Amino acid sequence: MAALLARSWVLPLARLALVSAYLIGGVDKLAHFHDAILEQEHFGLHPGALWATLAIVVELGGSFCVVFNRLVWLGAGGLSALTAVAMLVANNFWSLTGNARFSALNGFFEHLGLIAAFIAVTYLASGAHRSRGKA
Repeated sequence: MAALLARSWVLPLARLALVSAYLIGGVDKLAHFHDAILEQEHFGLHPGALWATLAIVVELGGSFCVVFNRLVWLGAGGLSALTAVAMLVANNFWSLTGNARFSALNGFFEHLGLIAAFIAVTYLASGAHRSRGKA
């Protein structure tokens, strides 16, 4: 793993992989804006056009920040907030039963893992890990 991490292309590729679903989602919402509005309203987010616009801005803008390693705290923070909203409105396992509960529970914790990854990428981008433990 250390040898792989030493390659200059690994971390940029990992950042791109981390945000890939957000990039695709943002582009798809932009291309099919009416459907994006309906999706937001389906999850009880009104007005749908405002929430769809916010989702597009955060998905694309936040992804660019992470991919290009600029203002990572802002991009990752925005994507984390968007992910937290999504996990609370779309993965409400606590109100479901059976297979629907199982799927929503998995989705909830997958989203939680993404938020943890955004915390890690922000930490790495900050350089704090390099100075840790030095007096």
